[in-house]
Amino acid sequence: MNNFVYINEVGPRDGLQNQKKHLDVESRVKLIRSLAQAGIPGIEVGSFVSPKAVPAMVGAKEIIQALNDIEYCDLSVLVPNMKGYELAIEAGAKMIAVVPSATETMNQKNINMSLEDTINNSCEILEAAKNNCSTRAYVSVAWECPYEGIVNETHVISIAEKLLHAGANELIFADTIGAANPSSVKSLLSKCVSEFGATNISAHFHDTRALALANVCAALETGVRKFDACIGGLGGCPFAPGAAGNLATEDVCNMLEQMGFKTNIDLDDLNAIVDMCSSDFDLNLGGRMTPWLRKSN
Repeated sequence: MNNFVYINEVGPRDGLQNQKKHLDVESRVKLIRSLAQAGIPGIEVGSFVSPKAVPAMVGAKEIIQALNDIEYCDLSVLVPNMKGYELAIEAGAKMIAVVPSATETMNQKNINMSLEDTINNSCEILEAAKNNCSTRAYVSVAWECPYEGIVNETHVISIAEKLLHAGANELIFADTIGAANPSSVKSLLSKCVSEFGATNISAHFHDTRALALANVCAALETGVRKFDACIGGLGGCPFAPGAAGNLATEDVCNMLEQMGFKTNIDLDDLNAIVDMCSSDFDLNLGGRMTPWLRKSN
């Protein structure tokens, strides 16, 4: 098991939500099915947010119901509040995620709530979900905040402890603006592994400063074996200047396989999905390895 690395694909939600072009429900279902068929063990398929706030996520209920035959992949949805959670459960969601930020200012700017209220809101959802579905809890801006700078590690661990106590089955520490480096990743995650155990921990890296793959390597050294990634490197935090997007799924999977880890993901299928997304968005998508992968094939 220590040789297996679990990849959670966040493209259908985190990757698509800020794109200028919005995919309809049918196109998103097709993308999710393609990702699942490629062997990806976890996929974030959407979010139950206000359609007015995030038009790209319209149709989350229909997507969940269209995918209810998939049993070999963990399908998760983001829920921002109790209403979103209730709608997700009503739609048949089997896994939900909450995403509080670690700093006061980020919560105020992002969702117009205080840090205390955001944590309490997330904990209430996790408590309610205990008997209904599996749960993931993010700690956003876990390394650095675009407004408050470097975030204290003890503060991050304290938030994570509250979320875990409330019922989170998994903690995801997110480098939301791509400001972490291998040293800071190893420092925080080694403490988290010591406190909570490696099996409860995942990491979410952005490639803003071209360090996402290096940060994955640092996390692997601490024992972490779960990572978020995004097909084609889509997405990116709107609060991060020059944000380059999420860690590309095809990059991290190829790197892991070359290092001797197993992902059980078909790498050729991933390349085909990158090409499909490039066509859908009329963009030249792909990770840092994509030119080499295309030449190799």
